[in-house]
Amino acid sequence: NIINLHTMLKIENNKISLKNKPVLISEISGNHNGKLDLALKLIRKAAKYGTDLIKLQTYQASDLTLNSTRSEFYVKHKKSLWKKKNLYKLYTKGSTLKDWHYKLFQEAKKYKVTCFTSIFNENDIVFLENLKVPAYKIASFECLHYPLIKKVIKTKKPILISTGLCNLVEIKELVNFLKKNNCKNYALLKCTSSYPAITNDLNLNTISDMRKNFKCEIGYSDHTVGFNAAIGAIHQGASFIEKHICLNKNIGIDSKFSMKVEDIPKIKNFINEAYLSKGKIFYGASKNELPNLQFRRSIYVSKNIKKGEKFTKFNIRIIRPGLGLEPKYYWDILGKKSLANIKFATPLKWKYIKSLLKFKNK
Repeated sequence: NIINLHTMLKIENNKISLKNKPVLISEISGNHNGKLDLALKLIRKAAKYGTDLIKLQTYQASDLTLNSTRSEFYVKHKKSLWKKKNLYKLYTKGSTLKDWHYKLFQEAKKYKVTCFTSIFNENDIVFLENLKVPAYKIASFECLHYPLIKKVIKTKKPILISTGLCNLVEIKELVNFLKKNNCKNYALLKCTSSYPAITNDLNLNTISDMRKNFKCEIGYSDHTVGFNAAIGAIHQGASFIEKHICLNKNIGIDSKFSMKVEDIPKIKNFINEAYLSKGKIFYGASKNELPNLQFRRSIYVSKNIKKGEKFTKFNIRIIRPGLGLEPKYYWDILGKKSLANIKFATPLKWKYIKSLLKFKNK
């Protein structure tokens, strides 16, 4: 029961912990289009292109809904990819058959990438435990399904829970439920449960607030098109990104908002750079900035100055480079007499300034 990613999200010895850099979870979902060979191909390609984890969805349509043609069993949202689709037929098309699971997990193992799954039915736990699934995901629409979650907790496996649609009170109740049932190995995901999700609905600032409130690893389940949201999520403190993958934009029920599998290196590079750019709280010049301190402004002699001559706005200037006295002393220097002859383009130093030596140690 070990997932060792050598990355930020680490599921090891049944514990989720913080490591070094963001993790990418590649979600296959229904983008196999009902064909085992396409599911296997997605796993091989995701492994080849360097995903950290692969995730399946384990369900049958009957686990999610009823085979009914009543109006409430159709998608009515006008902007949905699946508008007017019957739920039972849609879920049937998107399901990953149980008969495939052993082959899919073995394929992932063969290509040295860890595979886990979202679970939707308590009765599938025994089946999945026999496959030695290392962790479980609870989808947003199931995140208040406490009977399901309670049974998953009993496996003592790490649980990743998406919180799309949940208000703050509901997430607090969920976390309290996890703690009450002695579940310590969990992470939450910020999620916007629309498909595709649009930028104005993302509210990525919530990620940092979730981290502060719930003191656990927070990920981001990304249903947007493109990479901007994932990058923003990392900046807000997400430890891991879950992104749907597809072979192309024409295969699979989620493909329209999914990332092409060959773009995995691109998104990994983006989120790793976003993580590195966060750095730490630090003021001042970084190591690589230090050489550029010379390009700050400082006080220089702009004309030849004779000993005893006064400093004026006509013979000293504030210019680059920054090898002379700081500009904040400019007004103190004006009208004072020079202690020596000073040539044009010489950085002004305290040793040249009569009656201002008291500033030297300031």
